[in-house]
Amino acid sequence: MESISVGLLGLGTVGCGVVKVIENHQDKLMHQIGCPVKIKKALVQEVNKVRDVDVDTSILTLNPEDVLLDPEIDIIVEVMGDIEKTKEYLIQAIRQKKHVVTANKDLMAVYGPELLSLASENQCDLFYEASVAGGIPILRSLVDGLASDRITKMMGIVNGTTNFILTKMTKEGRSFDDVLSEAQALGYAEADPTADVGGLDAARKMAILSTLGFSMNIDLDDVKIKGITEVTGEDLQYAKQFGYTMKLIGYAHREDDRVEVSVEPTLLEDSHPLASVHDEYNAVYVYGEAVGETMFYGPGAGGLPTATAVVSDLVGVMKNMRLGVNGKSAVSPQFSKLLKENEEIYSKYFLRLHVEDEVGVLASVTSVFSRNGASFKKVLQNPLQEQKKAEIVLVTHQASLKNFEKILMELRDLEAVHLVKSTYRVEGGNA
Repeated sequence: MESISVGLLGLGTVGCGVVKVIENHQDKLMHQIGCPVKIKKALVQEVNKVRDVDVDTSILTLNPEDVLLDPEIDIIVEVMGDIEKTKEYLIQAIRQKKHVVTANKDLMAVYGPELLSLASENQCDLFYEASVAGGIPILRSLVDGLASDRITKMMGIVNGTTNFILTKMTKEGRSFDDVLSEAQALGYAEADPTADVGGLDAARKMAILSTLGFSMNIDLDDVKIKGITEVTGEDLQYAKQFGYTMKLIGYAHREDDRVEVSVEPTLLEDSHPLASVHDEYNAVYVYGEAVGETMFYGPGAGGLPTATAVVSDLVGVMKNMRLGVNGKSAVSPQFSKLLKENEEIYSKYFLRLHVEDEVGVLASVTSVFSRNGASFKKVLQNPLQEQKKAEIVLVTHQASLKNFEKILMELRDLEAVHLVKSTYRVEGGNA
């Protein structure tokens, strides 16, 4: 093989990073695969745009078919984003027997099984390491490094934007809107940050992680999602007072053959390793029956970290080409999907209530919990500025989600309870 030709779909931040990594690491790529790697064509929206990397304009095109139908292009690298249009491009590429590397978590969360099946039928590789946690090799670790183990739980910070926001709110006492504006100015948050702060971006990544980690087809609709838009400075202050740090946590847990997958703001014991992951960094904590506990940490976004993951997948495809084993690495899910019911999901919970400041109110609140099989781990009561009103802040011991939802419903019906201010999941520490 004299050289390997790559077609790029997209030449934005990550696409430019891919070009840089390929150019700067050509000697290492030559050593790994025994021949040069070259970008033959790149699909762009604008040919004469100023970019972070010098690219010969002769390889740029506005026509996707110049990339998808070029018989000399062996591998398509997709870093353009979008879902529906990109899906059609990749279907066309795979049917042309081209291997695909993508960083598109939105696409893989929605259409991953369909595209992987098509790639297998056409003896093509479809690799997507860069779709989750940027430069952290978490997918490869699940598929290869932990292949012999049985994964029971994964929990992690898989969205850098929300971690940056919560870090700044916690450490500097600033409001959500204020920190979001800074994140947008620094390029950590999109102009429309809804997918990030609403939890959808993290949910797509957790669907991918759970599908691989549990060998079970987990769809985006199976992930329970709650974003960080309602988190207040008071929530974070109480969390700190109780010895917790708030993070947007992607959580996937398997017990026997039943699983739960969620994304929600979660209070972590300060001693938990994920509590010390700050700013735009990502980390995924993995529990295996044999290996025990492992954590993968690193930059979750950015042009070069993500590009490094893309080019690592590229190397994997090229090694398979030399060995003649393309399209054979995808393994169909081993297990049927069985989701836990609410009575099977257990956690501790943080709760803030605004109540009448009078004798017997705490006792009536306590009775609601005891009737539903839940007890308190920590309780705090403070007077509010509003006359004859108080705030009760508490953390429960383990309770089922079904019982906790019933507790919330009964509390809202209590005459002495004015407002259920906020509720969050709590992880870490003893059950």
